[in-house]
Parts: sequence; C-alpha cells; structure tokens
Amino acid sequence: MLIGDVARRSGVSARMLRHYDSLGLVRPTGRTGSGYREYSGEDIRRIFHVESLRSLGLSLREVARALDDPGFRPSELVDDLVRQTQERIAVETALLTRLRRIGAAEPAEWEDVLQIVSLLHALGSENPASRQRAALSSGEEAAVPVEALVEAALHEEDPNVAGALRWAVAQSGEAALELLTEGLASPVAEVRERAVRSIAEIPHERAVALLEGALRSPDSMVRGHAALTLGAQAEQAEQAARGEHVERGAADVVPALVEMIVEGRNDVDAADALSALASRPASADRIATALVGRLADGPDDLPARRRLTQALADIPGVTAARALAELAHDDDPAVALTAAYLLTLREARDPD
Repeated sequence: MLIGDVARRSGVSARMLRHYDSLGLVRPTGRTGSGYREYSGEDIRRIFHVESLRSLGLSLREVARALDDPGFRPSELVDDLVRQTQERIAVETALLTRLRRIGAAEPAEWEDVLQIVSLLHALGSENPASRQRAALSSGEEAAVPVEALVEAALHEEDPNVAGALRWAVAQSGEAALELLTEGLASPVAEVRERAVRSIAEIPHERAVALLEGALRSPDSMVRGHAALTLGAQAEQAEQAARGEHVERGAADVVPALVEMIVEGRNDVDAADALSALASRPASADRIATALVGRLADGPDDLPARRRLTQALADIPGVTAARALAELAHDDDPAVALTAAYLLTLREARDPD
C-alpha cells in the first residue's frame, strides 16, 4: 500500500509518515519499481501501535523504546505518565479557577482584570505581609472574588493574615456563607475551626442559623466557637430586651459553654459568657442548674470540678448560692476552699 493510501486509511498524514520513516520508527518494508514507499500489513499495524502509544502522552522516543526494546517494562513509564498528567491537570485547573474568579468579578476594563490578577497573586504569595495587604485592600482597589477570599481564609495559618481575611470575608456578607458551610464539613480540623470563626464575624441571620447548627457539631472546637459567639450575641440581645428569641438562643448555648468549662478549653471565656447570660433570674437559675448538674455527674478529673465551681462565682440567684454552700464541704479541699471563698465574696457583695 502506497503512502497516500496509508495516510487516507490511517488518518496519519503523509508528512508524519515520512517523519516516522526518517526516525526509523515505522519504515515501509518495500519499494515500488519507481521507488515509492510501500507499506505492508505489518507496517500498518505498527503505525496504529505508534498512534495508540502517542495518545497516552508518550514521546516518539518513548514509543520507539516501547515497541523495540524487548526488556522494556511499561509500569514505570505509565506511572510517570500518570504523575505528569496529574501535574498538568492541576495547572490547568488552577488556570480555569483563576479565569472563573476573574469572570465572577465582572471586570469592566482590562485595568480591572490586571488589578484582580495582582490581588489573586498576592493572596497566594509566600509573604504574609503581601497576603495581608491583599485581604485588607479587598473592595478598595478591586473586587476580590469571594471564592478566593474564603479559600484563603480557610487555609491561612498566620494569625494576623487570618484576621484580615476574616474581615474581608465578612465584608462579602451572605455570599460567603455557602462556601464557609462547606468548610464546616471539611475533614481537616483546622479548616473547620477557621470556617466557624469566619462565620462568627458575618452579621447575617443565616450566619446565626449556621452557628446554631454548629452547636451540634461532633467537633468540640467548632461547638466552642459557635457557643461563645452565640452567647455574646444573646447577651447583646438581652441588653436590647428582645425577649423570647433571646431566651431560646441562650438556652441553646449553655450546654456547650458548660462543656467547654469541663474540658478546660477557653474555659475562662465560657465562664464569662455564662455570667453575662445570667443577668435574668430565669437564665441564672437555668445556668446554675446546668453547672450543678455537671458537677453531680462527677467529672473524673478534679481540675474540671474546680473550674465548674469557679464558674458559679458570678451566677446570681439562690441555686448558685446553695450549690456553693454545699461545695464548701466538698471532699476536695481545693473545691471546698474555692466555694467558701466565693460565698464570702457573694455575702460581701449582697449582704441581704
């Protein structure tokens, strides 16, 4: 079969067939009387083998080695091809993500595009100062896509940069919440913590709902951040006299705050939050009952009992006072001493 016929039937151009011939990759076994290349059936099969291997990403040199080296083992080469393909996909995916983010910002002019690209580069910089400047300039020089801001916030390790990114994410408002919700479900604990902290800074009703849902998270760190934030919000609402919703919201966070005290995780902040929530008699009794109930459960470690006792210090009402009176006779001398001291302070503060 002449080269023109081979080209038509195989889909490989005559020029490429001549190139294969010059490389010794596929040499026609025959020549016509006029000197034209003549391909046998075996030659054509080899052409299809060459094209099949090229479709996997092999170079022509690698194709020749695969076809002609009897000792060739394909597994190592295939592993290299897999790695190279993954790297290429990662690069292309990053480019596609960047283009989508630029498009989402709806730039009006090329200057806007260049500014957004500059900020995206800065967000990915190895220099923390550059990342922080990019976060703080969001919305001033150009609109950094919210997806980029959230992704950066969920993976930022530098505390100063993280604070700037949470601020920038909060400026995006509700638009960031769906992405942050995905962060709450991350298998990485650090990402979940950054997600709940970012949600806590967004002043939106949906953010409150997400935090209330986070109180049921299996991650104690997520529950703790959600409880502290909701407790602070409930306190503010209490001061504004918003009524029933505040009571319900405060009740939801009390168990989580008590658990933080037991675990010794941000226990001082948790105790302060409970004290702030205890300004109403009904709330004070409920909080004191929760603390006393946890003491009755008998935490295994004595430090936890001492922390619970200390948390009763600023909880007003009869329930807390009675609990401290009983704890003043506790078997643990440290607990008894703490409770007696707190009772003395309460009596000095409220002699009636």
